[in-house]
Amino acid sequence: MENQEAFQINQNSWNKRAEAHLHSSFYDTQGFLAGKNMLNPIELELLGPIQGQKLAHLQCHFGLDTLSLERLGASCTGIDFSEQAITQARDLALQAGLKTEFRLHNVVELPTDLNGEFDIVFTSYGTIGWLPDLKPWAEGIARILKPGGRFVLVEFHPVVWMFDNDFTHIAYSYFNKETIVENESGSYADSNKDHAYQSISWNHALEEVFTALQNAGLRMNAFQEFDYSPYPCFNKVKETKHGQYQLEGLEGKIPMVYGCSWENK
Repeated sequence: MENQEAFQINQNSWNKRAEAHLHSSFYDTQGFLAGKNMLNPIELELLGPIQGQKLAHLQCHFGLDTLSLERLGASCTGIDFSEQAITQARDLALQAGLKTEFRLHNVVELPTDLNGEFDIVFTSYGTIGWLPDLKPWAEGIARILKPGGRFVLVEFHPVVWMFDNDFTHIAYSYFNKETIVENESGSYADSNKDHAYQSISWNHALEEVFTALQNAGLRMNAFQEFDYSPYPCFNKVKETKHGQYQLEGLEGKIPMVYGCSWENK
């Protein structure tokens, strides 16, 4: 399958997901509009103080995290390839009285007018798996960062993506050796089984992620792994501590999330 065909399939899927997700209990849009900050301790710790910083949030979906970052004092630009999500994000910004900018772009094709614009680039949770090749992604991040700027990535661990959806067996390689085609009824935030989503994804080993970013000229200054997810977005998870979800039978045994911070040389 050609990459452009895969991107089109995923774009169509995420347009449908955005519409279904907006009013889901998982995203709690009303809670956000009432003042709730949607960010988790993992990314807040890695980001550190962001007041007065110019920040790009890649693959922002309909912008709740982006808008939460704006509330913390950053000047934010959210970027996503879903027209439906960007439309919703702009509407939420108006409702929340925030000046956050939202732009429609594929993150592997970031426009040149963003070059050197940002103090921080941020992306989190279920993002890079939609990209077949991390080289243009990493090069785009380095290009839009200012010299000395930071890139913060928080992502589900590639070990998690090795399992089938019910976590009964290893179904996929840890390494980026295959294109994964899935047809789902409902999604992590949409329990309506009448909603069908087709998706194309790829697993990315840590070595692949780190090498792409290093080759783009970034230098790692922090890396952490976590044995929990802050979201109950997988089958067969249980809350072991407040806001921490682990896989039943694998509690404390596998990494579920990793986070890292990089500096643009």
